[in-house]
Amino acid sequence: MRSTTPIALTIAGSDSGGGAGIQADLKTFSALGVYGASAITAVTAQNTRGVTAVEDLSPAMVEAQIDAVLSDMAVGAIKVGMVSRAQTARAVAGALRRHGRRVVLDPVMVATSGDRLLRADAVAALVFELLPLADLATPNLPEAAILSESPVAGDETAMIAQGRRILGLGARAVLMKGGHGSGPDSTDLLVTAETVDRFPAPRLALSNDHGTGCTLSAAVAAGLAKGLPLREAVGEAKLYLGAALAAGEHLRIGGGRGPVHHFHRWWGGEA
Repeated sequence: MRSTTPIALTIAGSDSGGGAGIQADLKTFSALGVYGASAITAVTAQNTRGVTAVEDLSPAMVEAQIDAVLSDMAVGAIKVGMVSRAQTARAVAGALRRHGRRVVLDPVMVATSGDRLLRADAVAALVFELLPLADLATPNLPEAAILSESPVAGDETAMIAQGRRILGLGARAVLMKGGHGSGPDSTDLLVTAETVDRFPAPRLALSNDHGTGCTLSAAVAAGLAKGLPLREAVGEAKLYLGAALAAGEHLRIGGGRGPVHHFHRWWGGEA
């Protein structure tokens, strides 16, 4: 390929409100200097107040999008988000295996609003089809509890134990996100077979946090697409998300929980 432009692909659902999913991922890629391509798995009708409808694309169409991008572009990293049914998970996994690719997997199960986005029959497909293809999985605490079949972790010891259980399901690394925890700090733990790295940040009381998980995993993928090692990509992603969250408090979008501010460096004021 002639181009040396860093490229990342997001495989996820569309958010009509623009704050999460495909839209958040593409905004994140662009803000971090990475060209974004996309393969849409589902279309959601949602806004800052919640999700009102979900319509899945056919598995064949999902695969066709992935094939089209990977057969032409030098994609440096792939992020997988919402796969709301088992057929979609299998289609995504099949396409990734065909192209010999691994991913940053954000196991999206529940929206920030509390709406369930992952059907029950898709959980097993995600575990058995997609987790073994993950260079990094990025579950929040409720998602990690589902994946590890454990109660929601209440401390770092439990987070590490759940992270190691998820490693046992095939992921090469797990970023256990502490945003749903308590205390003055929100600490994420990067768990691998050899190490545990802590990424602490002050816990912020915010009203605009829609798309937080999507943005973090997309930011990690952007860093990997630019050639950063995993730990450095996670650290840079945490800094970006923290600034986007703080700047998001200046946005006035909708009547519910608004989005983070992906382009805070360019408009709307610095965080």
